[in-house]
Amino acid sequence: MKGVFLCGGRGKRMFPITEDKFLLDFLGQSLLEHQIKVACEAGLSRFVIIGNPENMAKIKQITQKIPGIKIDLALQKESSGIADALKSAESFLHGQLLVINPNDVFASSAYIKIIAEAAKATATSYILGYQVQKYFPGGYLQINSQNELLHIMEKPKPGEEPSNLVNILIHYHNNPEELLHYIETVQTIRDDVYEHALDNMVKAGHKIKVVSYDNFWAPIKYPWHIFKVMEYFLDNAQPHRSPSAQISEKANIEGKVVLSDNVKVLENAVIRGPVYIGANSIIGNNVLVRDYSHIGSNSVVGYSTEVKHSYIGNHCWFHSNYIGDSIIDDNCSLGAGTVLANFRLDERNIHIKIGDSLVDTGYDKLGAIVGRGCRIGTNASLMPGVRVGPDSSVGPQVCLRQDLEANKIALLEPRYQVYDNEARLDEVKRQKLLKRL
Repeated sequence: MKGVFLCGGRGKRMFPITEDKFLLDFLGQSLLEHQIKVACEAGLSRFVIIGNPENMAKIKQITQKIPGIKIDLALQKESSGIADALKSAESFLHGQLLVINPNDVFASSAYIKIIAEAAKATATSYILGYQVQKYFPGGYLQINSQNELLHIMEKPKPGEEPSNLVNILIHYHNNPEELLHYIETVQTIRDDVYEHALDNMVKAGHKIKVVSYDNFWAPIKYPWHIFKVMEYFLDNAQPHRSPSAQISEKANIEGKVVLSDNVKVLENAVIRGPVYIGANSIIGNNVLVRDYSHIGSNSVVGYSTEVKHSYIGNHCWFHSNYIGDSIIDDNCSLGAGTVLANFRLDERNIHIKIGDSLVDTGYDKLGAIVGRGCRIGTNASLMPGVRVGPDSSVGPQVCLRQDLEANKIALLEPRYQVYDNEARLDEVKRQKLLKRL
């Protein structure tokens, strides 16, 4: 049996986070590494990974260092959906397959459950279904009393869902050649060829069994979904202090905290777990890091900064800042006094515009989402839910209330005049003042 990871797509709703979701770093490893590890725990050791021209080099770099597995790589030249991805890897798709979305995080029991059901050999294919309590922007399943698939409805409008059962992309196929045949016969202008192929298989008399799954599941569709994944990994991590970590006797570390190699924690710093600090990072004097925070490698959390429930990338620098419920990508710097606000004055949920829609994040506390390579000036304020595009800058004292596109700079209009300085200081008076002090 092979696990087929679909890594060729591009996140259209993740702005300003531009990294592929499966390449996001958690606890010092990419999400793809974590996904392969979970699959191996369920007994898989052979994989097909389908990437695109932009990420294939990184996929090779990641997979080459994982021992004990066999991996075939396939190139999807254009991000044209699941069906196109499978066709790109057709030469590797023989025998029993598990088709997997690596951007969804789940427990190994998901694999174990679907593999156990498939061992009964009563259906052509098996797919996981998850009951949701509120609308989710994905595929919904219609099933009969025997839990057999009747129809997949891809991304219905809110209120038009055929059930509360959502399609999770861990799909087991006994006959991939048959599946590819049905893919070739689909005619649709939408990005749902794969789902149509499954529907057509059902209409032709093939049984597709829906296997219910109710353990942990966290899909990454929008940037704020990173929080749930971060929390899951922190909850399942073990407390650890690298022997090379340097921790001041005057620092205070409480709860589940992971300190990686060469981390430095200076005097009067407080870290309250669950928290992860990446390799070579520095937690400065009087810093407070708390409540599910994840700080990447080679970062400096400088004097008197507070980081609360935030995901921070690598090579970031802070100084006397408040960072609340925020997501900050790699190589970002915040000037002294800058605040990433996370709570509206009316205490309502924060909404973010995705395309033409205003999406409820589900959070009443959500700070800024800052893309890679940004610079924020001193005493700037970023309002709740504001997004800053990659390689942009926010000038000193700016109160940013709206999203900033990539490669832009936001500055205050000049509000002062410049004149020749005609004032002359009295040095004798200054010396008298100094003497009194």
